[in-house]
Amino acid sequence: MPAEKTKTRIILLNTPMARNLDPKCKQCRRAGEKLFLKGERCATQKCAFVRRPYAPGTKGGGRRRAPSEYGRQLAEKQKIKRIYGLLERQFKNYVLHSIQKQGDSRQNLMGEIERRLDNVIFRLGLAKSRESARQIVSHGLVKINDRRVNIPSYRVRPKDLIKLKPKASQSPLFANLSKILKKHPVPGWLKLDTDKLQATVLRQPQKEDLGDLAKLGTIIEFYSR
Repeated sequence: MPAEKTKTRIILLNTPMARNLDPKCKQCRRAGEKLFLKGERCATQKCAFVRRPYAPGTKGGGRRRAPSEYGRQLAEKQKIKRIYGLLERQFKNYVLHSIQKQGDSRQNLMGEIERRLDNVIFRLGLAKSRESARQIVSHGLVKINDRRVNIPSYRVRPKDLIKLKPKASQSPLFANLSKILKKHPVPGWLKLDTDKLQATVLRQPQKEDLGDLAKLGTIIEFYSR
């Protein structure tokens, strides 16, 4: 029997980055909720999920059967992957590593993912979305402790100093940056200097920084089978 074909398109670049090319709005509709993959646009009436809040291909008709336990676990796993722009192998490695570490596996998992450099750039408000943050990093516009880092999955550590290269201000990726920073909340484990456009990692993300971890237990169960 031939292997089942997947609809997910993946692009591999010369840079150390791979990403999911499925349309962002379809990913939200498939998840059944807004994942805010397009930044501010998702909070407007232009958001496709507002106009078509049903899964692609269903045309909004018919009843959907209640998902099984496996289906709920799979849906939660896919949602987190889409939010952070992770591929299956990347995400599975994060989960397995978090299970092996001491402490709450759910907190370990989200702590690892939150410390990714592309996510940190997004959390600081230096990018409108995680995809844009990934471009900023892969284009070599970010320095950590005065060393250029172009790996989006690089995980920051306490006391790391994150800076933008001087030429970054010329990039269209930073259009209207001052306006964005004024209304963007920064997590408590990060400190941003808006004048110098640099940030310091104060500490590891704690439980209070990671939001509701309850549903992450289903992901741990999914990979523990």
